[in-house]
Amino acid sequence: MVASTLKNSKTSTLVIRPVRTRADRQAFIRLVHRLYAGDPNFRAPLDLMVREVMSAKQNPWFEHGEAAFFLALRDGKAVGRISAQVDQSHLERHQDNAGFFGFFEVEDSLETAQALLDAAAKWCLARGMSQIRGPFTLSINEESGLLVEGFDSPNYIMMPHGKPYYDGLIKAAGFAKAVDLWAWRFNREFLPEHAFELAEMAREHPGVTIRNVDMKNLERDVRIIIDIYNDAWADNWGFVTLSEAELDKMAKDFKLIVDPEMCMIAEVDGKPAAMTVALPNIYEAFHDLDGSLLPLGWAKVLYRLKVKHPKSFRVLLLGVSEEYRRIAFGGLSVLLYTTIYQRAYDKGYVEAEAGWTLEDNRAINQGMKLMGAEKYKTFRVYEKEI
Repeated sequence: MVASTLKNSKTSTLVIRPVRTRADRQAFIRLVHRLYAGDPNFRAPLDLMVREVMSAKQNPWFEHGEAAFFLALRDGKAVGRISAQVDQSHLERHQDNAGFFGFFEVEDSLETAQALLDAAAKWCLARGMSQIRGPFTLSINEESGLLVEGFDSPNYIMMPHGKPYYDGLIKAAGFAKAVDLWAWRFNREFLPEHAFELAEMAREHPGVTIRNVDMKNLERDVRIIIDIYNDAWADNWGFVTLSEAELDKMAKDFKLIVDPEMCMIAEVDGKPAAMTVALPNIYEAFHDLDGSLLPLGWAKVLYRLKVKHPKSFRVLLLGVSEEYRRIAFGGLSVLLYTTIYQRAYDKGYVEAEAGWTLEDNRAINQGMKLMGAEKYKTFRVYEKEI
């Protein structure tokens, strides 16, 4: 694909070109560090983490997906970026002829935003797609949505931050809202007594037990967790299952950061029925490293993770298989939540995020409120016919 060039009335030249070289990729990754310079609430993943997501050799998503990455350069300076992707797993499941965009970051310029979104749309159109949706990095199982509410607090692990002007730029480029995703904030003072009462009912239900994830059999337990996830989320908007290779990668990554006491499987008569996965907010450990572990960043990260420990965590997943959702009036999920929060606060955590949840998922959102959670961030997914 050739680069496109635009000139405005001020004679500056805007170029949109595919990422092809190592220097292009580095500019793509490093752009956020300049755009968010001075924003105290921006938490970037390490550059090597982004590089791995973009790599067809390291990211098993590319076994069923294809992606292209684009840079916007104004007078030779990187001022925006975007990805365009097609996911065969999504197409097979949903039959909606939808392509996607992601990694969207841009200067406050409609011209630049429009050019990036047009490049992504044209790439998807050339592959037979009739609509484009996003942002997703690279799929709904990774970072999803654009932050439109909650700019006044840091982003958690695997959750995006954003600029307040992005929403206006995307709408002006012809996109409309597809769905909103909600994130919920907890602290130990918000856990109400009635939640513990419902949890105790579930704990006393015949045959109910809770166990920690077994680190010696982590691959097995990751598959159990994902089996429950697939059952619990099967009817959710945009849901896509993970491949075997993605499960293997998840198990490998979890080994580096997981606390087995924060990841649990509930069983009923010895059969897996529900699960929860909470991860320490590792973004705390490298928020001031400018994306790099060199020269001594690795030592700071190890100290902050293993000695100092993060003070916040994210409940990444919680699900109950459909067969077991009526146990103790739906108390299995509450049992897992109260258990994980009690354990976390005993370990010294002081704040947590749960989510995301779909805006129209009344059952889970009511459950969040039952647990005393506060909806504090909204992430929007957009779509457009092409």
